This record gives sequence, structure tokens and C-alpha cells, in this order.
Amino acid sequence: MNAMTEPLLFKQTLGGEERELVSFATHPSRYRHWNLAVDGEVARLKLDIDEDGGIKPGYKLKLNSYDLGVDIELHDAVNRIRFEHPAVKVVVFESGKERIWCSGANIYMLGLSTHAWKVNFCKFTNETRNGLEDSSRNDGLKSLAAVTGACAGGGYELALACDRIVMVDDRSSTVSLPEVPLLGVLPGTGGLTRVTDKRKVRRDLADIFCTTSEGVRADRAKDWKLIDGHAKPQAFGALVDGEVAALRAQSTRQGPAQGITLTPVNAKIDEQGYHYGLVDVQVDRTTRIATFTVKAPAQAIENTPEAIVAAGVNWWPLQFARELDDAILNLRTNELEVGTWVIKTRGDANLVMQADAVLEQHHDFWLVRETLGLLRRTLARLDVTSRSLIALVDEGSCFAGTFYELALACDRIYMLDLPDAPDAAPALRLNAANFGRYPEVNGLTRLQTRFCEDESTVKQLRDLQDSPLRADQALELGLVTLTPDDIDWEDEIRLMLEERASLSPDALTGMEASLRFPGKETMETRVFGRLSAWQNWIFIRPNAVGEDGALKLFGTGKKAKFDWKRV
Repeated sequence: MNAMTEPLLFKQTLGGEERELVSFATHPSRYRHWNLAVDGEVARLKLDIDEDGGIKPGYKLKLNSYDLGVDIELHDAVNRIRFEHPAVKVVVFESGKERIWCSGANIYMLGLSTHAWKVNFCKFTNETRNGLEDSSRNDGLKSLAAVTGACAGGGYELALACDRIVMVDDRSSTVSLPEVPLLGVLPGTGGLTRVTDKRKVRRDLADIFCTTSEGVRADRAKDWKLIDGHAKPQAFGALVDGEVAALRAQSTRQGPAQGITLTPVNAKIDEQGYHYGLVDVQVDRTTRIATFTVKAPAQAIENTPEAIVAAGVNWWPLQFARELDDAILNLRTNELEVGTWVIKTRGDANLVMQADAVLEQHHDFWLVRETLGLLRRTLARLDVTSRSLIALVDEGSCFAGTFYELALACDRIYMLDLPDAPDAAPALRLNAANFGRYPEVNGLTRLQTRFCEDESTVKQLRDLQDSPLRADQALELGLVTLTPDDIDWEDEIRLMLEERASLSPDALTGMEASLRFPGKETMETRVFGRLSAWQNWIFIRPNAVGEDGALKLFGTGKKAKFDWKRV
């Protein structure tokens, strides 16, 4: 697929039937909804939605409302700011329409969509907003929402993801989260949680705010901490300029005016799966299993800033991160019944370790910093994917450093033991990448999460960095789940995968989401936990999507009929 020419929604025959697939690849020349303008250290992203530009037919994107296609463009635009415009310190979100900033997710789209489409849409949307916060927290890319007009639902949730929110005080502009009173659902991309956990809005005020459909104007919004500032129309430009200047001063981002060009990530899709240069996904739709195989570098990677920039998108860590991210999105959206993902690695572990050493040495260089950010967000995307994740450390594996993070993201890790040929047996290797480079959404490393924050165990593992750990050592240290030998390996793996595929996918989704983030919660784990449970449940209740449900009847003039029983 070529992001310069291919549509976001296309048809292809897979598994003997014609399927409608989503592509997450696009390019600014194809944007229908966002305008990106860069001026030195400031980028402006203006939302000016084409009503007739929905990713699917059957609805119009009125009032600057969005669907998945709008968010795919936003995801692409933010990545281009990160990699193509590394001098940018502040992104300003604006509206290209009068009296409306963004009215949120398109209600008619939600009413027409399948349950799976709604939930995947909400998850991708939230990950994009999480990415803005991640870039601010870790990489110094700050963001400002300059609200002019009605800012509702998912529109306000986009503003909530920014570092600062300012609103014009014109007596008509408002912020609102009207999903409960209007639609019988919840703000699906973390609105409730960001209001309390991030904006620190008092619960009683948040209760009023989230049950009031007409919204809150500038003065009260400021008093309730829903925004950071407001100004009359004639002074609003000066307010925005002042906020931008303050955010620029806070930013630690350093880079040249011109970065690298993000050429398309091309995936070959066929009956066998999704195929990239460094990532290959074999899909068995009969057994409902996808096998990811990721490749180590073929040779030592470029290790000077000049050579890294010259390699550009072909620099191994960046190519790997982009392909893995695209593969996760493709499989998550297009292969709904493929519920088990098996993750394998292939290649020379020494070359993975060398690549990690380069990432460590040059972590402050702008392109390395942005690559680390993409790897961090991609691994986090894997963590919150509602699939059973199984890592297989078999012959030819190279689960070292960053690659071992893939295994740590999995629900189980199986490692081949070769007692009669120990020198040929696979090994695990730890390095600095496993001790803080890629924190999960709970703020912990995957090793801290795995060992329930037992710091004595983590310290013991830290002392074993760079050492090849065979199956018996890895099992004793708790780094793997089970270690079948070569006699039992094939049967044990086959039986485990068959058993997993036979279990209820709903129960597995709930179980996995609960087990992956033990211990303390963060805003992000609360968002995803509630998305997995509450939103999944509410989205299928008759009060929302029944024939007389609020979501189905929105815009018809009819009043929803609720089942009043509290469950």
C-alpha cells in the first residue's frame, strides 16, 4: 500500500471473501480535515472537517465532528511534527470554522457502527491523545488548545490532552462532555478521568459538568478548572501568543528546522498475512492465531548523528518501530477474530544489543529521542491491545534488550530448553532498555510490573545485564513462564494455543486487562481499564444502542426510552 495514493478504507479478498480493510497510512497531500502549518518553533493544526469526507458512507461530518479517518490524519500529522519538524516546540490546535471548535465524535457514525468499530475507534483516538501527553512529558513537545466556539465531547477531550486550554469569552463558546445526557454513553476517550485526574476538577462540579448538555462558558469554566484562561475576542490573539511563549520557554525540544521525511510504511497484505521489511505477520484465520516475527538488524546500525540522519526512515530502530506500530493497528482493526498473537524474534542478539547501545549513547540527539518515543508508544499500544499475547523464545530467537520488552508485554513467555545442546539453546539478555527506557502506561518498567515492584528482584536482574540467560536460569529468575524441552516443545505449544483459542474472548479481554497492570493506577491505566470494561458494556446496552436507545435516536427528535433498572 502507498500512503500517497491508497484510500484509508479499501477492499481485498482474504480468507476466501471480500473484506473491507482500514489503512492507517496517509500523507499531508491527502488530508481532508486537518491543515498543518509550521513557522519556526510553532506548528498550527487547524481542524476544518470536510463534511463529505467520512471514512465510511452514510453520514456527514457536520459541526467539525470526527470519525476514524480524521484521527488517522491527526496521528499522521503529529508524527510528522515529531520527525519532519524537530525544531517545533509548541503545537497549537485551532478550528477552521466559525463558532464551532469541535463537536466530538460523529454521532451518526457511532449509531451506524458495529460495536467493535466503536470500541477500536475509541481506543485509537485515546492512544493518539495519550501520545500528545507522552511527547510533552518525555520529549518537550508542548500543545495548546485555542478554543473558539463550541468544544464538546471528543473535541473537549482533544483539548484535555493538551498542556493548556484557553477559550474565547464571546458568551457563546463553551466546553462540554454531553455524552451522558444526550447519548446514554460515556466520554469514550478518557474524558471523565482527565477531568478529575489531570484537571483536578472537584467531583461534585465534574458531576454537574458531565450531566449538563449545554456546556459551560468561559468564566465558569475557568473557575471550575476546565480551562486555564480566557479573553474577550479582541484580546484572544494576545492571550494565545502569551501562552505559546510560555510553553516555548518550558520546552526542552532541540532540533534542526528540517528533519527527515516520513516516507510511507508499505505493507504487503495477502491471504497469508501482513508483510513488512522487518516485521512479518502470518495470519491463520482457521486457528485464529497471528504470528509476529520481528528481525534483528542484519549488520551493526549507524552510530553517529550524521549517519543516523542519513539513514532516515531506514535506520533500523525507526523502521522497526514504524512497521510494528502499523502491524498492530492493522491486525487490531482488520482481524477481529484473530484473538491470539504469538511473538517471535529472529537474528543476532549481539546486533540488537549494539543497536540498544547506540540508542543509549545518543538518547539526547533529536532523531534518536523521537525514535525512542515512537518505540515507547508502540510498546504501550501492544500493552493495551485486547488480544492474548504469547512470546516464544525458540531456536533462532534474539530476545535481548528492546526485543525482550516485546516478551515482557506478553501474557505468557515460553522458552525452549535444550538440555543436551546448551550451546545451541536460545538465551535472553537484559540491558539498559529494560530498566527505564520504555515505561508502561502505569509509569513502571515492564520488569517492575512483572515482579510487582519488588525492587530486590529488579536489582538482582540489573546486575545480570549483558549476560546470556538460558532457559533454566531464566525460569529460576522468573523471566519466563515455562521452559519445555525440545521433546515436548511442539506439543506443549500447540496444546496451549488450542486451549487459549477455545476460551471466551470476552472473558479473556477482561482477564488480560486486569492482570497486565497490577498495583497502583495512573490516569492512563484508569482510562484503558474503563474503556475495556465500562465502555464495552455501556456500548451494547439497550439504553444506548437499542431501538429506543439515546445513541440510536439522537437527532430524530424522539426521546429515548430507558430501562430504569440499575445494574
